[in-house]
Amino acid sequence: MLSTLRSAVMLFAGLTIVVGIVYPLAMTGVAKVAFNDQAEGSLIVKDGKVVGSSLIGQSFSSPQLFWGRPSATGPMANNGVNSSGSNLGPTNAAQLDNVKARVEALKAADPSNTTAIPVDLVTASASGLDPEISLAAAYYQVPRIARERKMTETQVRALVDQFVQKPLMGLFGEPRVNVLQLNLALSPSK
Repeated sequence: MLSTLRSAVMLFAGLTIVVGIVYPLAMTGVAKVAFNDQAEGSLIVKDGKVVGSSLIGQSFSSPQLFWGRPSATGPMANNGVNSSGSNLGPTNAAQLDNVKARVEALKAADPSNTTAIPVDLVTASASGLDPEISLAAAYYQVPRIARERKMTETQVRALVDQFVQKPLMGLFGEPRVNVLQLNLALSPSK
């Protein structure tokens, strides 16, 4: 009996060391060597300060900046600790109210824009943390940003085009732009 107990304790201690210490340290080391940017959180640094991550969206409401996808995380928007969608269906009254409010905010920010509002500007993603928007969502905002910044639409559109991320291997996903990176390029002093 004592021999069995000793074997069980030794096996438990050995597995704890291997699986709880050695393996995580080895995987962290491999990640830092092979994928250092991702292992460090894909942080974006501006003027020596971390301003965000290219993997987690941020909320922007200034009419001079591009707006990202709405976030459904709680208790605050784009909360990386609480990644979640809203789980509200397309006919849910709360979801319809949220979308209506977002549509009204977009129209209030740019009343002369009669283009159809892209769905990713009024609905949250499954994670609630999307850092990117579709090209349609970026192009929809070009007139407002050009007017607010006293730029031409051609200049703002060219900036969007500089930051287009193509689908993975040309097949998976759709072209998109990272909102934080775009806003940093648009507004280097902000």
